[in-house]
Amino acid sequence: MPPSSSSASQNNRSIKISLSILFAILLILCAGAGYGEAQLSPTFYDEDCPNATSTVRAVIEDALQTDPRIAASLTRLHFHDCFVNGCDGSILLDNSSSTSSTIDSEKAAFANNNSARGFDVVDNIKTALETACPGVVSCADILAIAAEESVSLSGGPSWTVLLGRRDSTTANRTAANEALPPPTFTLDQLKASFAAVGLDTTDLVALSGAHTFGRAKCQSFSNRLYDFNSTGLPDPTLNSTYLETLRELCPQNGNASVLANFDPSTPNTFDGKYFSNLQVRKGLLQSDQELFSTTGADTINIVNNFSVNQSAFFESFVKSMIKMGNISPLTGTDGEIRLNCRRVNGDTYGSSATLIAEY
Repeated sequence: MPPSSSSASQNNRSIKISLSILFAILLILCAGAGYGEAQLSPTFYDEDCPNATSTVRAVIEDALQTDPRIAASLTRLHFHDCFVNGCDGSILLDNSSSTSSTIDSEKAAFANNNSARGFDVVDNIKTALETACPGVVSCADILAIAAEESVSLSGGPSWTVLLGRRDSTTANRTAANEALPPPTFTLDQLKASFAAVGLDTTDLVALSGAHTFGRAKCQSFSNRLYDFNSTGLPDPTLNSTYLETLRELCPQNGNASVLANFDPSTPNTFDGKYFSNLQVRKGLLQSDQELFSTTGADTINIVNNFSVNQSAFFESFVKSMIKMGNISPLTGTDGEIRLNCRRVNGDTYGSSATLIAEY
């Protein structure tokens, strides 16, 4: 039986997205020639660890059975890794002081402490990979693969991850404090933060779309509810009904660790509803709503397009994720392949202290 016109159209769209993604990969490989990125390859582990991706996926699938938020948390770890000295697995290092290294963990940075999570799942992935192919898959690549698998398992797009990153032997908490944009950033500040790592305005909007799943604590947005910018009033860009809902969840002087869904309707699904939420002033964080509510902003048209065209969002998100994953990777003989993602090789001491919590 011949396919229906709608099925044919859908197939054509899928082919176009696949071709666009392939073209994006080729562009990145060409642009990166001479800078290390060209050494990344989608077939990097085909010989030494052919089941690397399926192993990562299996561990995440298992974790999702008891923690529906883990997909968003793992995706966020990849973001927070790449924005600080490149995609080198440095966010995974615990505090350490020994004869071989002194690590001031990025987990203690403002944007990560008592916020970043999923480190235990990364440990489980690493253990599984070390059993299957010892000393082969880097922790930085684990984060890149885990982000793609997390998005795909949550209903979002899938893409071919470029691999071959090696792991940093240092962490940089100072750089993490400076590079990771807080939820109170204005649009201009967000653009500057993304531009600093080579990402443009379309990348900013597309990657912000990752807030279509996951949660944030009251402490991340409570400033918008009662005393925005020391005015004694709530953020005027907040939908009034949504404001009351958030105030019930996060009363003044209440528990700052209470969690709110980024997307009230499909909190665990990767879709395009984040953008339609912005259009009705239901962006959870100030940095979310800035994309749509900043007067005259060039991001408004991008939000409008993504809100009605989920395929366009997915295609842009994939391109931006591939681009972000190519920020200053360690390749060749730089860095190392950590045997334990929490500490550098040869370091027998590591302490996460109280740095790991929920997001």
